[in-house]
Order: sequence, then C-alpha cells, then structure tokens
Amino acid sequence: MRSLFLAGLLLAGLTATVRPADAADVRMYIHHEVADYSAWRKVYDAFAGGQRKLGVTHQAVYQSIENPNDVTVTHDFKTTEKAKAFLSSPEVKSTMDKAGVKGTPKIWITTQRFK
Repeated sequence: MRSLFLAGLLLAGLTATVRPADAADVRMYIHHEVADYSAWRKVYDAFAGGQRKLGVTHQAVYQSIENPNDVTVTHDFKTTEKAKAFLSSPEVKSTMDKAGVKGTPKIWITTQRFK
C-alpha cells in the first residue's frame, strides 16, 4: 500500500512538470500608445500571418481601462533568438508605423522559470 502511495506521488509530480508541446519559453511585452485604437487593431489583426511567420506562437492584447489608446501586447516564442529576430524585422517596424504607434514602445523579453 505504501509503495502504491509513493508511486502515485511520483506520477503526480511528473505530471505537474510536463508542459504542453506548444508552451512558450519566451514572452515579449510591448507597451505603447497608439493614435487610434480601432485603426491600430485593424492593422495589428491583419498582421497575424506575419506574426506566425516570424515565430509568434501566441499573442494577446491588453488595453488600459483609463486610456483606450494605451496598449500592451504579449507575444510568445519558443526561443529568445526568435523573439529578437521578430524585433529586428523590418516588417514589424513598418507595421507598427502603419498602425499609428506613437513614440518609442517599451519592450522587454522574459523567460519562464520553473524553479
């Protein structure tokens, strides 16, 4: 009985550490102000295929409750190299310009740590 209990604990521990195959190791945050959220969102959504091509595995958009033109976006990547390549892409810069991003966005890249 005791060995069955220990085996159950071991299995539970292994299950808790297994990550989905598409889990991101790297998350990029981009915070910026836009001239007009609705216009920005149309351009952003139209670039979804470009994001995937450049390595984005998941994305989300957050809008300030106090200022609808204050936007934070997250992009997930498998590697730091893919995240950095995304940032250096001329397509990303031109899309941000076309979308009406004001000023220089604040961008930071994080990695998930399990311990």
